[in-house]
Amino acid sequence: MATEKFTFQAEVSKLLDIVAHSLYSHKEIFLRELISNASDACDRLRYAALTDAALTAGDTDFKITLGLDKKAKTLTITDNGGGMSHDDLTEVLGTIARSGTQAFVDQVAATAKDGDKKKGKDAKAGNGMALIGQFGVGFYSAFMVADTVDVLTRKAGEKTAWRWSSDGKGEFTIDTATREARGTDVILHLNAKETEYLEPARIETIVKQHSDHIGIPIILKGDGTKKDGDRTLNTASALWTRPKKDITAEQYQEFYHHAAHAFDEPWMTLHNSVEGVVSYTNLLFIPSAQPFDLFHPDRKAQLKLYVKRVFITDDCEGLMPPYLRFMRGIVDSEDLPLNISREMFQHNPQLAKIRSGLANRIMAELKKKADKKPDEYVQFWENFGSVLKEGLYEEPENREKILNLARFKSSTEDGWTSLADYLGRLQDGQEVIYYITGEDADAMAASPHLEGFKAKGVEVLLMTDPVDDFWIPSVGEFDGKAFKSAARAGADLDKIKTAERDEKKDQAADKAANAIAPLLAQFKVALGAAVKDVRASERLTTSPVCLVTGEGDMDARLEKMLKQNRQAGMPDLTARVLEVNPDHSLIKRLANRAKDGDGKDSLIADAAHLLLDQARIIEGEPVADTKAFSRRLSAVMESGLKA
Repeated sequence: MATEKFTFQAEVSKLLDIVAHSLYSHKEIFLRELISNASDACDRLRYAALTDAALTAGDTDFKITLGLDKKAKTLTITDNGGGMSHDDLTEVLGTIARSGTQAFVDQVAATAKDGDKKKGKDAKAGNGMALIGQFGVGFYSAFMVADTVDVLTRKAGEKTAWRWSSDGKGEFTIDTATREARGTDVILHLNAKETEYLEPARIETIVKQHSDHIGIPIILKGDGTKKDGDRTLNTASALWTRPKKDITAEQYQEFYHHAAHAFDEPWMTLHNSVEGVVSYTNLLFIPSAQPFDLFHPDRKAQLKLYVKRVFITDDCEGLMPPYLRFMRGIVDSEDLPLNISREMFQHNPQLAKIRSGLANRIMAELKKKADKKPDEYVQFWENFGSVLKEGLYEEPENREKILNLARFKSSTEDGWTSLADYLGRLQDGQEVIYYITGEDADAMAASPHLEGFKAKGVEVLLMTDPVDDFWIPSVGEFDGKAFKSAARAGADLDKIKTAERDEKKDQAADKAANAIAPLLAQFKVALGAAVKDVRASERLTTSPVCLVTGEGDMDARLEKMLKQNRQAGMPDLTARVLEVNPDHSLIKRLANRAKDGDGKDSLIADAAHLLLDQARIIEGEPVADTKAFSRRLSAVMESGLKA
């Protein structure tokens, strides 16, 4: 077969360019990544051999071998795992087979550029490498130290071997080759500046530091003499099977890097064994940074499932709830069958118990952290709070736990606040938890909807995550207090007592509302179906108007999101209620004009539409008719100049 030449996927070429032209302060991590890949290949074949023993016939002892050739300047990482076929090579080593690839590469480039400006090349490299690790393409780190990389591989169960080769500059070749047994050799032709990776002592140090937790022997190949024979460099026992007292923080961290293919440090480590009806061990980590695929539509958990130390899958849908998909690590069960199938994942009662136990454990540990170290907990919440809140409508049985873990921005408090703390600050007569949803907390805090709440010292929670619009209707209340939108009609602010409130003020408010009744009637006629109603406002103190959602109607932001996603059968946005401030000077002057007029004043009609458009603009909505808006604005300005 003639040599085939391929071009890397465009995004891979950009990624390789970033790797090749960055100076990394910790280049040695390339070896950790390649050993980790080799370990995964062995794990997968071990599982496949449970149902097809022929795949490992004659060679059932898995191992990873490191070969050094100072004369040829090559470092070779060899495994006897599953190997790759021709198609595997083009797919795995020629593309990044994930959604959002271009966005990822843009982020890597932007982060590296920003780091270069702020902290120099080391920061640039570190940030870029962290993103590369998050995206799971650690193989390409080989080009940090190698001018050329060859991959010699033969897939288990197949007779043909293949050689993949590239200098990382945009192209790669694939050709038939000779390899006597299954497995893969990754051959790095080191560049002249990286000869330190040909020294046995250097390789041993790297393996002990970064890969000691690998459960497969990592063997440094000697020269065949008695003095320099083969040596196993790692402990070669699964880290999670060791007593916690014997495991260092550094070993936990390196295992996290291996299991998560990540470069950050774990924010929290959970290592424990459960014995009883269902027995299992878990070694789980919460990252300190958001994984790149956290908001991927698949919402898949990224845990590895083992049964009696045998790797089963890293795609087990029933092992972790989707709202905890930020977790990384492994679960090792003593009770699940080794030949568990994908269909059994969804219906296995033992797996369901493990899932429930893991969720309870995670939330219990989060509660401890939130109570004892609230400042550290804020870091977790800012990274993963929006994901955790998905559980509020997905798993009612854990709703109370998640509500107690939830943190929110507030109209009256700095930083983050809990629901329990909010309840402790309720005003006299306040019977509900007020909230408002939007995209920006600062913009919401300045919203006209909150003017009356500020005047009475009533706290409003500022909710910026899209998921908030979904869980609030399903949850309804917390500790007996209902959630109520501050942007919805009927806020009942008049029921909340304040020190300044008295009967005379109430009477004055009623008088002001009655005074603008003729104006409101003319506004209703002018606006017609554009609004659901026009009414005097009890919430506005400085703004002339605002739009609120009518009782029983869908919240405005939720309706917009559904409309943007083109939900089938979605009609036009529901008309909302226009609230008018009786105490605003503009409204008072319009009310006087309406009282003295005949009800057919074109200026009042124009003013009604302009005020509606003003309310829409404040809400971040487009003006419905820009030409009409311009005409009306000119007419009203001209009338004012004549006066």
